[in-house]
Amino acid sequence: MWSAPAGAKYLNFRPQRTCPALQFTGRSSDLDNNNFLTRHAERFERVKLQLSIIEFLSVALFILASATGLYAQQLEPRAYSISPTGVNVTNLSYGYSTGDLSFDPSLPIENASAKIHAGAAGYFRSIDVAGRSANVAIVVPYVAGNLQGDVQGTFTEAYRSGLADSYSRFSINLYGARAMNLKEFSGYHQRTNIGVSVVVSAPTGQYDPARAISIGTNRWSFKPEVGLTHAFRKTRLMLDAYAGAWIYTANNDYQGGTRSQEPIYNSQFHLSYDIKPRFWLAFDVNFYRGGLTTRNGVTGNDLQRNSRIGTTASVPITRRQSIKTSFSAGAVTRIGGNFKTVSLGYQYLWGGGL
Repeated sequence: MWSAPAGAKYLNFRPQRTCPALQFTGRSSDLDNNNFLTRHAERFERVKLQLSIIEFLSVALFILASATGLYAQQLEPRAYSISPTGVNVTNLSYGYSTGDLSFDPSLPIENASAKIHAGAAGYFRSIDVAGRSANVAIVVPYVAGNLQGDVQGTFTEAYRSGLADSYSRFSINLYGARAMNLKEFSGYHQRTNIGVSVVVSAPTGQYDPARAISIGTNRWSFKPEVGLTHAFRKTRLMLDAYAGAWIYTANNDYQGGTRSQEPIYNSQFHLSYDIKPRFWLAFDVNFYRGGLTTRNGVTGNDLQRNSRIGTTASVPITRRQSIKTSFSAGAVTRIGGNFKTVSLGYQYLWGGGL
């Protein structure tokens, strides 16, 4: 219905369109209209709360899964460094992360935080593939974490502990680094190496389909990546640059439904300095974007566009043993975990003529 006051044409008044159903006239039918609006307002608030909880759980699930360093947040300098063929490495590591969780500002989620302990045991072996330097690795992680926050005034908390998804990695240098034995490697001077790798995460972690948050993800994940390593002439500086993407299969048993996640694209840059053989320090930074999740057709507001910075140090203890320590923090965190993380790793080398 269109209406205009008398004399509107002289005031250049633009008629406003009104809806009779929203007009209050004092009749009894107005009460039904008001009840209709109230019910829809309450329904909107319930849906908003459900979406808020979904986003909280989605981000919490990602944080638990990534606590082992598998996902986009990882900062790993010298990932494409080469070793003599036949060298084996056993690695034990522990990491502690604490900090806030960031969400879409329009959602009623406040005071969200997490504390996560993560340990891992791994094995690495350097191999010869068609005359090129390559390596394989496998890691089995264990995670214990507490996540909490206020969702529209309701305190929500989750504690989980158990084995996380295991993963394996294959890497090969395509340019600049042929396979070498220990004697040949002792005379090797690195310049520029280019390699590729693929990480496969298997759904071996502890998982309960009835729970919104589990340690395991009940899905396969794949990360193809290309890496460049360059040692600057007449200096002890080395630059690493990687670019890759995490690609996920769907979890078809998530609380009776399906949960899927879009790829997360990431890049890393590291500048390290050799103090002496096997003793080095590195400055680390990464950038990652993506990871939007969908649960039973409902897309969450959890697109990640974040960055982390950190430092890493590797210190030899003996000829066969070394310790690696690192610290990292969020540089930019729009959605996800704004964590400070400290980690400590022990490595033992054998084989390959060592």
